[in-house]
Amino acid sequence: MLSLVIPVYRNEQNLDRLLTELCKLEQRLPDGLEVVFVVDGSPDESLQILRDRLPTLSLRSQLISLSRNFGSFSAVLAGLGAGSGDQFAVLSADLQEPPELIVQFQEVLRNDVADIVFGHRIKRSDPWMSELSATLFWWIYRKWVIPDMPEGGVDVFACSRKVRDQVLQFREVNTNLIALLFWMGYRRHYIGYERASRTEGESGWTFSKKLDYCLNSIFNFTGLPIRLLLIVGASGTSLAAIAAVVVLIAKLRGNIPVPGYTITVLFILFFGGVITLGLGILGQYLWLSLQNVRGRPNYLIATSENYSDEAGANEKNNEASRAAARR
Repeated sequence: MLSLVIPVYRNEQNLDRLLTELCKLEQRLPDGLEVVFVVDGSPDESLQILRDRLPTLSLRSQLISLSRNFGSFSAVLAGLGAGSGDQFAVLSADLQEPPELIVQFQEVLRNDVADIVFGHRIKRSDPWMSELSATLFWWIYRKWVIPDMPEGGVDVFACSRKVRDQVLQFREVNTNLIALLFWMGYRRHYIGYERASRTEGESGWTFSKKLDYCLNSIFNFTGLPIRLLLIVGASGTSLAAIAAVVVLIAKLRGNIPVPGYTITVLFILFFGGVITLGLGILGQYLWLSLQNVRGRPNYLIATSENYSDEAGANEKNNEASRAAARR
């Protein structure tokens, strides 16, 4: 059986279409399907809609509600921990990734072709600004962090139970699950897809969340900022030494009418900027270290409910009985 994890945040407008697609998907998976919905502190009616709809469907599912919005990484972890399948996959609730991917994912895992299957974007139907920022981010990420990352980036994946169990052993916070899977190694397989445009509602993936995701992804998986800071500091020290020699020669020749004014201002500006940048970079690493040392959990579960296919069948039988009684 495959456990499909779906984080839910501000998705009330497209849940009907999502549930319809999942019921169709269940018929196409030979080993069965379990859907784990994780409502990540969504401020809309997503939780109540799922509570009303899931008992009426012949769909094996779980509904988990987190105590607040912890972010997609934590929501996916909660879903992976709750799933009981032999394979695991992740899908967005907005259906911008086609459910057809899940069928292909399970086929790869069932045939033991790979331990982890990544869905990578070969084309996207996003607004030009969003597409530009995503292209720039993934270019930086491939260049400096994970060279194996596909050009279009990765948002969805599937993995074996062995990989899932090892992922749950990590206790990192504010990290990037996709990058973590690349770091783990194992046999990988890639399936390309075209990312569809969002047809219902508005995305909760705001600029601030994208920026946090970008910074956490970089600072958790590379020491490049520290090395760049070291290079800048070394270069600045070298320039300062050269400038000191030039100023000393000019002073001895009497070519500086106002002693030290210009060079002092330049040095203050330059090294002030370098020091501020350095403190910011070091502070980011120290903050991440502090969060991991605290050992706080990645998420807290407020409620957890199970809906089996038998429950759906019983609900349908009850409805049929009530209808017969009314006749």
